[in-house]
Amino acid sequence: MTQEVLHIDNLRVSFRIRDDYYAAVNGVSLEVHPYEVLAIVGESGCGKSALAQAVTGLHDPGRTKLEGSVWFEGTDLLSLQASELNQIRGKKIGLVYQDPLSALNPLMTAGKQIEESLDYHTSLSAEEKRQRTLRLLERVGIANAEQIYGSYPHELSGGMRQRVMIATAMACDPVLLIADEPTTALDVTTQAQIMALLKTLQQQTNAGIVLITHNLGVVAELADRVAVMYMGEIVELTDVYTLFARPLHPYTRSLVHSIPSLQAPDERLHVIEGIVPPLHKWPAAGCRFQPRIGWIPAEDHEAAPALREVEPGHWVRCTCYRHFYIPRPHEGDMHDGFA
Repeated sequence: MTQEVLHIDNLRVSFRIRDDYYAAVNGVSLEVHPYEVLAIVGESGCGKSALAQAVTGLHDPGRTKLEGSVWFEGTDLLSLQASELNQIRGKKIGLVYQDPLSALNPLMTAGKQIEESLDYHTSLSAEEKRQRTLRLLERVGIANAEQIYGSYPHELSGGMRQRVMIATAMACDPVLLIADEPTTALDVTTQAQIMALLKTLQQQTNAGIVLITHNLGVVAELADRVAVMYMGEIVELTDVYTLFARPLHPYTRSLVHSIPSLQAPDERLHVIEGIVPPLHKWPAAGCRFQPRIGWIPAEDHEAAPALREVEPGHWVRCTCYRHFYIPRPHEGDMHDGFA
């Protein structure tokens, strides 16, 4: 594997609630390589966006405490001042947000917003910036680039706004792209178009991409490797093919079995019991998924679950995966073939 673009080592992101700090990201270690898409998957509230904000320095320093390290091109991003991070964000690290209408400035045209990044990070002339921006708009699949260049965000469709956001993120040819739920606010057809666009751009630029999503369909379409997060921890990490063919952690298997299948349209879907509790109620020890799989005995969970490599390139947290099965109506304790 080629040298890492990003290396996250034992990252802990804690938010202050009243007088105490609670870890929304708890000891996460990951790496991202050129040419690959690493998807980070999990329910809302599992710490995915908190992880991205810590990497990019977009957290609120007044209520957030960061521990660990985030290495990018030999520099620990957590050690940098805001002014130093500004030299990296937008230039070497591109950002795509889930809601472009909120992320884009309503008082600026699409073209001028893309040019902002070029203003800050390059010394191009006004005409050079304009021509580069038009090429970027064409690159992200906008045929009428001249018209969109002079349009305001409210004049554009959701898919068109997201293309403008992607063009902004790619303006300075970053080596790392972080896409936080880039298709959430879009209809299914537009989602497919944006996914195809991201894949094409990744192949053209060889950038590493961190894709944050809760949509396993997006993961199957785009990802090379997948990190599954639950309550701030990585519970499974493997390549995308293994994840769908042989998921191991109970949370991953529950997610996969909750998706309708074209091969078995009449099959009863699995419903994951309970919800992700508020951050301040996350357990400090033990298997954090245990309360949602109450049919698995407590002794089958580790007291201090560790992320272990169970086969080459396949990491799983807690040995409870060895005993897990998905209960089926009127079938007692019959397991699903993975245990």
